[in-house]
Amino acid sequence: MSKPLNISRINELKNNAYDNIESYNDPDSPEALAKFTDSMKAILLADPSMLAAVPEYLPVALFNRVRFSDAAKTKWATWIDTATMPSWDEFKVTIQFNNDDVPLVLAVRKYSEELLIESCAVVYLLNTQDNVVAPSKSFSSSDPDASDDGYDPYNDDGDYDDSDEEGYYDQYDDEER
Repeated sequence: MSKPLNISRINELKNNAYDNIESYNDPDSPEALAKFTDSMKAILLADPSMLAAVPEYLPVALFNRVRFSDAAKTKWATWIDTATMPSWDEFKVTIQFNNDDVPLVLAVRKYSEELLIESCAVVYLLNTQDNVVAPSKSFSSSDPDASDDGYDPYNDDGDYDDSDEEGYYDQYDDEER
């Protein structure tokens, strides 16, 4: 039987994450959000147990750094609508993290797989709901010409090809928990 997804917790995390994103998404300081999340990611990587006190920091750290294919968006919508927590095997094939974020993802998974999945549900909601902040070009990198192996968080043209990603997700399973 599937474990339930705590939608009230997801919504609370989403609201808190949104407040953090909004407070740092300042047109007068376009790098503020990126600097904040970079330092936050470093702190969380060093000590994921901090998420016990500030769980909303993980969705903020992953905001605009996670990609969902169209098929994955359908699955996430269903999981949220039915309040169903996906299994790890279901989860790992519906989400793509930036390569730079994989160490943080692995550390958080080791700390709490459930929190990682909940945080990605929050990111999904932040990326798909109308009342959220628009992605800032400055968020993903201080260098606008920087490349991340072809991953462009601002290009949602539906041209996402996940045919070669089967092995990509194996890296999450190779780590001991």
